[in-house]
Amino acid sequence: MKQVVQNYKSGELAVLDVPVPGCKPGGVLVRTVYSLISTGTEMMKVSEAGMSMLGKARSRPDQVAKVMQSVATNGVPATYRKVMGKLDSYTPLGYSLCGVVEQVGAGVDDVKVGDLVACAGNEHALHAELNWVPKNLYVPVPDGLAPQHAAFGTVGSIAMQGVRQGEPQLGEVALVIGLGLIGQLVVQLLAASGVRVVGADPDPARCELAERLGAAACGDPASTAVENAVAELTDGHGVDQVYLAAGGGSNQPVELAAKLARDRGRVVDIGKCRLDLPWNAYYEKELDVRFSRSYGPGRYDPSYELEGRDYPIGYVRWTERRNLACFLDLAARGKVDVEPLISHVADFDDAVETYRRLKDGELKAVTALFRYPEQTGEAEEAKAPAVAVPAVKAEVKAAPVRAATTPVKLAFVGAGNYATSMLLPHLAQREGVELSTVVTTTSLSGANAQRKFGFAKATTDLDAVLGDESVDAVFVVTRHSSHAELTRQALLAGKTVFVEKPLALTEDELSGVLAAVEESGNDRLQVGFNRRFAPLLHEAREHFGARSGPAHLRYLVNAGRLAHGSWYLQQGSEGSRFVGEGGHFIDTASWLLDADPVSVYATATSGNEDLQVVLRYPDGSTATISYVTSGPSGFPKETLDLVADGRALRLDDFVRASVYSRKKWVSSRLPKARDKGQNAELAAFVKAVRTGGPMPVPLQSLVATTAATLAVQTALAGGVPVTLARP
Repeated sequence: MKQVVQNYKSGELAVLDVPVPGCKPGGVLVRTVYSLISTGTEMMKVSEAGMSMLGKARSRPDQVAKVMQSVATNGVPATYRKVMGKLDSYTPLGYSLCGVVEQVGAGVDDVKVGDLVACAGNEHALHAELNWVPKNLYVPVPDGLAPQHAAFGTVGSIAMQGVRQGEPQLGEVALVIGLGLIGQLVVQLLAASGVRVVGADPDPARCELAERLGAAACGDPASTAVENAVAELTDGHGVDQVYLAAGGGSNQPVELAAKLARDRGRVVDIGKCRLDLPWNAYYEKELDVRFSRSYGPGRYDPSYELEGRDYPIGYVRWTERRNLACFLDLAARGKVDVEPLISHVADFDDAVETYRRLKDGELKAVTALFRYPEQTGEAEEAKAPAVAVPAVKAEVKAAPVRAATTPVKLAFVGAGNYATSMLLPHLAQREGVELSTVVTTTSLSGANAQRKFGFAKATTDLDAVLGDESVDAVFVVTRHSSHAELTRQALLAGKTVFVEKPLALTEDELSGVLAAVEESGNDRLQVGFNRRFAPLLHEAREHFGARSGPAHLRYLVNAGRLAHGSWYLQQGSEGSRFVGEGGHFIDTASWLLDADPVSVYATATSGNEDLQVVLRYPDGSTATISYVTSGPSGFPKETLDLVADGRALRLDDFVRASVYSRKKWVSSRLPKARDKGQNAELAAFVKAVRTGGPMPVPLQSLVATTAATLAVQTALAGGVPVTLARP
């Protein structure tokens, strides 16, 4: 790929061919559509690179101080080699762009391949054809916002953070000194906030533009026009806020700020201008001087920017990512107009010439954009992914048979809400079952489960259960992130295992479970896919009868919103909601169609909260699962329709079922409660443990359902159907 670079020692600018960045976890690979040239920040860097070594030192006294410290620590020769090596290297340019998601890294679920995003960061939103961007430095572009306008996202966030630092209120008057790109955006944001704005800039064209964009008056700071406008708008009191959006070495901006600010006014430094504060002037008015740090909270914090750790909204309302999203929303709704700020659009291949013209003053621009070539067809062909469905390869040992009079001893790992409400009540009073041990991470939860359900023992020691030869089966009912590992350990210990869905959160975890089966010869595994055991669904299936042609199945899941703070929302560690729950619906569809899926396609709304999953089966049958979180709470959670051979089956939330054929059948009565099959599932599991007979669901079916569930994320990322490849 191509990227714009600069040698800071020689000042050379070039467009280099460099390797494509990898798509690391926690971020996305973005193909740039437009990137923005900051005619202030970037051109200052370009100009500095053209200076002599003495000029560079004078312009960056902060770096000179670091060099002197290094000399004191490491000596002159080592420091010289280090400094010259750094200077004589190519460095990137750029920090604001809009592009299309090319690839989605692990742990990212709010965008998919093909989504338009705005990106920020002087290490991640570079003038390059492809950039890897971490999660907190991109946001989806709102519908209707043009990509060339979305490319302003970063500079818009800088302006927005500056305005937030000024804390403007309705009816106040503000002075913006410097009407370059940032200053023009500050003017618009203030005007949109109900603040009257006076602008100051020596360039008449910029003053005229600011007035068109909402400023009440603008003028040359060296003239009396600005002072007169402030006096008129404030009745001589002075402005409430001053925003320093100017650059250069003049101290005029801070002196003008002191002169025109009211008593106890606020002065916000956004740009990089000289700040020799006139002490008397600032002291007498007790001016509040504030600094605006780039795009907002999170900037320069590696845990936020690189590791994706967000700040809780209750403590930090406006992070840099939220500022970015807010600015794009304002632009999409027409509250901020960036089109008049675009002075020039250049093809990316002409980048070096564009910088030269800007530096020489031949091209005068508030903002210039690079336009990138459209993607070629090769990348499209590379997007057809396949997910392997692992085969079960093991020499399986025969399962022991228990005497009819010998109770089946069960141990539970985890005693949370689902275990105590949906599983243990069915097992506690079941004849021939003994609840042996409950393992929990906290002593009290184990004691509560022991008291309520009659466990013989409660412990926090998992090894004590896995090493107990008297325990016949282990139930894994913990948080999703631990399912695969606990299942693996229990299988290796020779136990029959019942694990709540999901079996695994990743393909590697699934492979680890199967490796344990192969190593131990123990395939005695059941996943808690209970819907296929629901009595009402069984009855409806019998009335529907066998089919000869392909079927079409529709499954609507009205999942609803999760309560704030739910651990299901911890997608980074516990997987997405669909990975956690979707296996239920895929398993039910596969059971009704009597086959495992061969391909998966998925699409989603922004944030991947509402999913549409389409499964294709070997005989041409299809199943569409609509998993939505935005439905009303009063609407049934699960409705299912199956159509084939001129017949139709309908299931209404496990309350009523019907079959339409030559004779219509409707379930005779409403059940006292929705029976989703847990009791029948547990009965089948206990029977298999007691008799040593086949498990209720073949292991290969459990694997196929899990692989299909995981493939949904791959399909969302790729935007094309994913083949479920079998060996």
